[in-house]
Formats: sequence, structure tokens, C-alpha cells
Amino acid sequence: MWRLIRYTPKLALIDAGLWMLIAGFFPVIPGVIIRGFFNALTDSTPLGLSPFVFVVLFVVVSFSEIITLFVGQWVRTQYRFSLRSLLRHNLLTGLFQQPGAQPLSIVGRKWRTVSPGEAMAYFRDDPQVIEQAIVKTADFTGQGLFLLGAIALMISINARITFLVFLPLVAIAAAVQQSQRYIKRYRRASRQATQAVTGFLNEIFASVQILKAAGAEADVLNHLRSINERRGQLMLKDQLLTAALASIFENLNNLGIGLILLLAATARGSSASSLALGDFALFAYYLTTIVNTSFRSLGLYLALLKQTEVSFDRLITLHSGLAATERSERQSTSALALVAHEPLYFASLMGHQPPLPSVEQPRHDGQSCLQELAVVDLTYRYPNSERGIEAISFSMQQGSLVAITGPIGSGKTTLLRVLLGLLPRQAGDIYWNSQRVEDPAEFFKPPRSAYTPQVPQLFSDTLQNNILLGLNRPGAALHETLYLSVFEQDVAAMPAGLATLVGSKGMRLSGGQLQRAATARMVARQPELLVFDDLSSALDIETEQKLWARLLARRFPTVQSGTTNNQPTYLVVSHRPGVLRRADLIIVLQKGKVKAVGAFDELSSAVL
Repeated sequence: MWRLIRYTPKLALIDAGLWMLIAGFFPVIPGVIIRGFFNALTDSTPLGLSPFVFVVLFVVVSFSEIITLFVGQWVRTQYRFSLRSLLRHNLLTGLFQQPGAQPLSIVGRKWRTVSPGEAMAYFRDDPQVIEQAIVKTADFTGQGLFLLGAIALMISINARITFLVFLPLVAIAAAVQQSQRYIKRYRRASRQATQAVTGFLNEIFASVQILKAAGAEADVLNHLRSINERRGQLMLKDQLLTAALASIFENLNNLGIGLILLLAATARGSSASSLALGDFALFAYYLTTIVNTSFRSLGLYLALLKQTEVSFDRLITLHSGLAATERSERQSTSALALVAHEPLYFASLMGHQPPLPSVEQPRHDGQSCLQELAVVDLTYRYPNSERGIEAISFSMQQGSLVAITGPIGSGKTTLLRVLLGLLPRQAGDIYWNSQRVEDPAEFFKPPRSAYTPQVPQLFSDTLQNNILLGLNRPGAALHETLYLSVFEQDVAAMPAGLATLVGSKGMRLSGGQLQRAATARMVARQPELLVFDDLSSALDIETEQKLWARLLARRFPTVQSGTTNNQPTYLVVSHRPGVLRRADLIIVLQKGKVKAVGAFDELSSAVL
């Protein structure tokens, strides 16, 4: 929390100052004014001021408080948004650093995956709890200042009655201390139930047609109703405990107020410790504010801190992939990375938009040029499974086409993902021009390589933005990219051309158009190595042949001379005979191991 507070120190100081005024200064002044007003009515004010002066002062203070509240809310909105955005930014950054082809998971006493719908619950709810705890700290500090000032003034009037104010405080602190484990338990359970519902809803929306075809709507809705009822029960427990604590606080406050006012009335009738009318009014005002606001807020603030611990644990768990009960260097690093100070880019309320960082453009250099790629004993096994690849070795030269084939489940896609760092290799080495690749995930990106999975993913944006993704490409280069991917006629037939909106995940495009759009996205980056996972599965034979003819004839400028003699290298997963015949080398996989290696003519039909 302290690291988050220091993210925007100026905004934090302004917010804290304004809300300490609102919670600490302005509640004190009305009590003093009320005391002076009633003393003026009884002609006992030492300044000899009329009651009208105190009425004017009360109005001035009230308007000042309204203005301060308006400014404070304006500042707090920006402050809270900054804290929330930083947490979400860092959480998303942490997820990007996890293996790209591996589902989000939590490793602890029991390994389990986290669906995208469940992850959204982390992004939505937990940063809001944390930001609320931080801003409430300033409020609580201001209320503490008010409490000290008010108690000091009350002690100067009657110390015996004032000390009774602390009785509800002790009771509240004891109640929160006893209930803190239940607060954390119920909050964690309700959050997990919520993410289970959101995760299942995400799966339903992604599989509507499948559910209709299978006639499973009733069963799915019954399951949704079941987990939603469980969520309702857990949410009820969570909110019931919070409401019960609030009720306890309020009733303790009422009991304390009744006792203190009774003692004050008794003291007022005693000649030894009589209270002036203004002193009695000040006591009544401060006691109501202290007991109903400050003590109750203290109890709720302590409960909020316990809930904040749960939110931090949940975010660290998702960020690191480790359960909160796991104590490791990786989890500690994730905790620090979650609150690391990173630049954010959003417009201010005055409309000023800071310049966004420029997109890094892939640039060819001597190190990025591929002469030879060698893979030695590459191994990976999926968690809690025997599936994967074992001791895969092969090499490929610049300009060659290497095809990987084999039956379903033989490890073809896994091999590509481990090679590119999308899955963490468990053994083996990768060499680029005889240099060992230490971090494949960081190394295999444009301009060295580009990759398209079996099901390409597009953003709900224009076709041009999906192809470029921030690249600076002139119109001629973009049209050449469309030509190489055999996509120029399809784009020309679209009413909006490259400005066509493709819809969520490219749903407005056919399967073949989706694959060719992904191919254009790869080609636009002019990589040395193009990695395709079953590129032409949705293409007809004629389009497939034309695509490979254009790709294999492609050249791009070399770094040294600027000529167009450099030919890309292709690593392809495919079952198509047309692709296998073009391949310089075919690698046949079976059950995660290399079964055969050779050219198309060298391998028997039984092997292929």
C-alpha cells in the first residue's frame, strides 16, 4: 500500500490534505461555533459576540466545506483511477510474462486453471478494494486528527465524561480482532464464487451454438443456477458479517451516547461540575460525531484492511501463478512487480492527452539474419500429464521449408510453442547461428520470427490495424503484403476495404480469410523465420497453392547490401500433400517423439 501511495506523490498529498481537512478540520469547527452560539444566548460568551455572528460563521464554514468537498472529490477521482489503473496494468504485464500457450493457472496445494472469465473478476473487484483502503487511510487520518482535537477540548471541559468515549472504541477493536479471520474467509470464498460464475458465463457465451446443437441448454442453465445460488449464499455470509459488525458498532455507539449524555446531565445539575449550556451543546455534538462516525469508521476501516489482504493475495496469486500459501522468491517478486511504478497514459480532466510511447519497429541487423537454426533434445511435459514432447532434435538452413507432420496428439503444436518460448522448455537447447538462445520467448519475435497458431486471434478493430498492430508501413508495402498472403481480392471486395471492422475475434471473416489476415500480419513484419501451425487448413487447394508459390518466391532486402536476395525460412505444421511435397525436410512425430526425418520422396506412404 505504501508503494502504491508513493506512485503519484503530489496527487496523494493533495488528496490526503483535502480529505484530512474534510474529515479532521471541518467537523471540529461547527462544535466550537455551536458552543459560542449557545453561550451567546445566555450572555456568557467571553468575546461578547451576538448569536447572529455565529450563524454567519456557521454558514461560511458550511460553504467552505462544500467547496472543499467538490475539489476533494475531483482530485480523488483522478487519484483512485491512477491506483486502479496501475494495479491492472501491472497485473496484465505479469500475465503477459507467463508462458503464452499455457492456460492461466494457480499452483499450490492443488493445481488448477483460471478461465478468462474468472480472471476478469480479479481485474474488476480486487483493485477497487485496494484503492478504497488507500484513500480511506487519508479519511481515517483526518478523523484521527478530529478525534484528538475534539477529545482534548472535551477533556478541558470534563475529563471524567470524556474518558467514557473510549469504551465503545475498546469494544469495537475487540470485535474486529475476533472476527478478522471470518472476514478474510468469507471475502475470499465470495470472490472465488463470483469468479466461478463469471468464468462459466464466459464459457457459455463462447459456446452458444454448440450448446444449442447438443440440446444442453437446460443442463447448462441448471448448473449456472446452482453455482449462482452458492455464490449468493457466500455473498450473503460476507455481507451479513459486514452488516452485523456495522450494527454492533452502531448499537454500541447509541449505548455509549445515552450513557455519556446521562452523565453530562447529572454533572450539569451538580454545582461541583456544572456545564454551561454551550459546553453541553458542544459535548452532544462531538459525542454524536465521534461515536457515530469516528469509532464506526475505525471498525469498518480495520475490516477493510483485512479484506485488502485478501485482494492482494488474490492478485499476487494470479500474477505469479502461485497460491497465496506458497512462500517463494517468485511470489515475492510478483508482489513487488504488482505495485511497481510504471508510466500510464490517459487524458486528464482538462482534455490533455500525453503522447503515447512509440511502437518498437522491427529492424533487421546482423544478429537477426538467420543462417542456421538448430534444436537439440527439446523436451516438455504438460503439468499432471504424460503428454508433450521428448528429445526432439533437428536443424534447418536459411531459405528452407521444414514441415512437421504426424497424427493428432503427436506433439506438433507443442513443439512449435516450446521452440518459440510460448511453453517453458524443461530440457534441451536452441541455437540461432550457433549461438545458444537463452530466452526463446524474448528472442523469437520480429524481425527474427513471426508465428500464427491454428486458430488466429484478431482484435475487434479494423482489418488494417489487425495487420499492422502499430507498424509503420507505407501503402505500397501494405498492398504487397496483401498480395503475398493472397488477400488482395478479398479486401478489394469489402465495402470498407482495409477499414473493415472484423468483429470480435475476427468473427466477420471466414476461416480462410482469418488465416490469410494472420499471414499478412506475419509478412508485414518481414521476419527471418515464419512459423505456421496448419496455415492452410481452411483454404481450398487453388488458394493454398497460390499462397505458397508467392511466399516461397518472396525476397526482402538484406542488411548488408540492401539488395533483395534474402529468402525467409519456413517452419510449418501441415498434413497437406502439396505442402509436404514442397518441403525440403519433413519431420514426422508420433507420441511426442521423432518417428522419421527426410524428404517427401524418401519417406514411405506408411510413414506419412
